[in-house]
Amino acid sequence: MLPIDAAAHSSRWRRRHPLDKAVLALGLTVSAVCLPPWPGSLLVVVAALVLLLGPAAVPPRQLWRAYRIPLGFCVTGALPLLVRLGGPHGPLSLAPEGPAHAGQLLLRTSAASLGVLLFSFTTPLSDLLPRLVRAGVPPAVVDVALVTYRMAFLLLDTVSRVRQAQAARLGQSGRAAAWRSLAGLGATVFVRAFARAARLQTGLAGRGYDGSLRVLVADSEVSRRFVAASVALLAGIAALTLALERLTP
Repeated sequence: MLPIDAAAHSSRWRRRHPLDKAVLALGLTVSAVCLPPWPGSLLVVVAALVLLLGPAAVPPRQLWRAYRIPLGFCVTGALPLLVRLGGPHGPLSLAPEGPAHAGQLLLRTSAASLGVLLFSFTTPLSDLLPRLVRAGVPPAVVDVALVTYRMAFLLLDTVSRVRQAQAARLGQSGRAAAWRSLAGLGATVFVRAFARAARLQTGLAGRGYDGSLRVLVADSEVSRRFVAASVALLAGIAALTLALERLTP
């Protein structure tokens, strides 16, 4: 199981309805995209961090390990805005407003990433996907997502086991051995993936699969208080952003 998925299953908000968390997390994401980067995105970052580390009780180390990957993409996307091609200063020069634009983009994307992580760290996919059918998503699409979700963990487990077996047989002792082990790993995972898919199809057929996977979902109700508090927080961030923007010269 991936660390972020394990954290979602043990989250304090695990038993809350996914709609409650979607209003809050996706609302923060939309606010980060729509509000001015300064100070709107910064307020979203602060609110998301407080919620993740406070009420959601996400361990800081796990949050950083999950956040550093999208943060790397955010930094990589902002760096090209620092320079410009061509112009009177040569083929490559510093853009006049490059640092400001790069900082704004970095604030927007990092804040939006935290909003998505808030939902990911508190809502397992096993709780979300079955409810999508009630929301109007075609059952076939949800079934494919469920099977893909399951197969992804099986393949990751297979990769881990094969790598441990190769390491125990000195498969990583040198560069040539490492390349041979990598080729063997790819071939083994490819063959086992098809074998697992065939067994899964046989098992579903033996259980009377009729085109829809029926999964038990824990009962939970939408909390009006939680949704109202989330809307109030989002409205407060928007109002404070507009107020601070007017005060900023």
